[in-house]
Amino acid sequence: MVRLLDWPLEGDTLVVESNNLRGAEDGPFDGWLDVRGSPYSHDARFTERFIRPSFGRLSIDVTVDDPKSYTKPFTVRINQQIMADTELIEFICNENQQFRRRVKID
Repeated sequence: MVRLLDWPLEGDTLVVESNNLRGAEDGPFDGWLDVRGSPYSHDARFTERFIRPSFGRLSIDVTVDDPKSYTKPFTVRINQQIMADTELIEFICNENQQFRRRVKID
């Protein structure tokens, strides 16, 4: 179990770094970043910075550093609205999905 107090902070910013992501191990790339098919490789490193600029707002800066797939690191910003005192929408990430093995790519 990881407590939020153990996570690295830069001032008021929560910083999360991810690497060693799993994907389509038998393909030329390990996975996709988006629905357009932007690839990432096994060497990809993601750095997410979560910032609350004001009440009800959340900004997430995601930096992708993947020298096998891209010539230089890039950052995208995701702006979210937070509705206080409401139920969170459940999101399920199914590990080890097998659908990619059935998809034919010509």
